Amino acid sequence: MNGASTPYAGRPPGPFGPGGGPAHHGGVRPVSWWGGLSRRRRLLVAVVALIVVAGAVAGTVRALAGQPAVPPADAGRPGDVLLVPGYGGSTTALDALAGRIAAAGGSGWHATVVKLAGDGTGDLQVQASVLNGYVNQALARGSGPVTVIGYSAGGVVAWLWDVQYDGVAKARRIITLGSPLHGADLAAVGAADAPDACPAACQELVPGSSMLNRLQGTGSATRPPWLSLWTTDDQVVQPPDSARLPDAVNVPLQSVCPGVSVGHGQLPTDPLVVGIVLRTLRSAALSPPRPADCRSLQALGGSGS
Repeated sequence: MNGASTPYAGRPPGPFGPGGGPAHHGGVRPVSWWGGLSRRRRLLVAVVALIVVAGAVAGTVRALAGQPAVPPADAGRPGDVLLVPGYGGSTTALDALAGRIAAAGGSGWHATVVKLAGDGTGDLQVQASVLNGYVNQALARGSGPVTVIGYSAGGVVAWLWDVQYDGVAKARRIITLGSPLHGADLAAVGAADAPDACPAACQELVPGSSMLNRLQGTGSATRPPWLSLWTTDDQVVQPPDSARLPDAVNVPLQSVCPGVSVGHGQLPTDPLVVGIVLRTLRSAALSPPRPADCRSLQALGGSGS
């Protein structure tokens, strides 16, 4: 090779010898080492080797499939927060909420608003795939289990993501804000009266659509902890309690602050909602806010800290 060094030149001989080959510790040849073992011990060594190889293969398959390993939840390493816009994909309201989350958590909290495919009115299952890309990128950067916040139809995207991409293994929790988890009457009207003006996402949000029926047929045992917030003043998602999800922590805002007036478009920026979100991110477990918490939550959400 004209004096060129071999690919392993200069590498330390490590546990498997130079270049990864078997090391001959103490001058014992591999064949005589193996021959000196009893039949039972040979079987044990073979089983351990198979387990190690299987684990390596599984890790490789996860990497090739774009599914990074998820580290366990750690209070010292909070997971990233991913915010999913509603129908139409506008990020303005969620940009403000993401800023509040980042400011409240200092350098420890990373909040990112997901940019939906197209104009945000296309197939919600495609949008779930987009969200999964963001989740995998966060995990690959070293995030702990993520928190997904879905606003309006973004909550349905979060639910689809959870079902299609094993969200329970990747998410610490899911928070939805005014999400039509059982569909919206407005979508039904649009699909019936102006079907040409009701694109894929609109069709999927019609109550009783095949997509919603499939989601509603899934069990709560496979979901991450879930907080669903909505307002009884909602004039966009009708009925407002379409946001109610079985076995989730379901919270109409008026059950916390009676008489509070919050419209659908105000949900991501209302002080009460922001306060509940910030307190939830700081909490180890989900718990419903109580009327006694009304003022403190509004103060937290309105303080800018």
